[in-house]
Amino acid sequence: MSYGIIHCCGSIQYGVAVPELQISHIDHLVLTVRNLKATCQFYSQVLGMTVVTFGEGRTALRFGHQKINLHLAGAELAPHTSCPLPGSADLCLMLAPPLATPLAGTKVTDPLQHAIAHLQALNVPVLMGPVRRTGAIGPIESIYLRDPDGNLIELARPLTWQGESGAGD
Repeated sequence: MSYGIIHCCGSIQYGVAVPELQISHIDHLVLTVRNLKATCQFYSQVLGMTVVTFGEGRTALRFGHQKINLHLAGAELAPHTSCPLPGSADLCLMLAPPLATPLAGTKVTDPLQHAIAHLQALNVPVLMGPVRRTGAIGPIESIYLRDPDGNLIELARPLTWQGESGAGD
C-alpha cells in the first residue's frame, strides 16, 4: 500500500482502506523556532512549562503529560515537516482546573481570569477574548496571544468542569 506525500499547500490521495487506527493522545509536537532562549523563557515564565533537555542536547517544554520539542530554524532534526517555519503553529492549550482557594490578594479562582491577570502582570498582550469556542470535548472559553515567533496560542478552559452543574454559565 502506498500513500501520497504531502508538500506545502499540496494535496494528498490515500490508498486502500485498512482497519481503523485508534489514537489515544498526543505525546509531543514540534515547534520550529528562531530563538531557543526566547522561546524557553516565554513558555516557562509566561505559560509555566518546564524546560527540559533530552537526547543529545535537544530542548523541549514539558507540561502535564505532553511536551513540545523545539527545533531551531535552519537546524531542524530529520525527519521534519515539509515546511518547518517559525510562527506557523496555532495551538490550543487547556488551563488547569479551578483553583481551590483564591490567588493571594484576590478573589480569583477561575483559571481563565487568573491567566488574564498573569498575562497583564507580565505585559503580554491578549489579542482576543475571552470568547466561546468549541473544543475537542465540548464548549470552551478562550483567550489568544502570540509567542515570540508569532505562533497563535489559545489558552482555554471548559465552560463547565467535570463535576460542575454548569448552572449560571
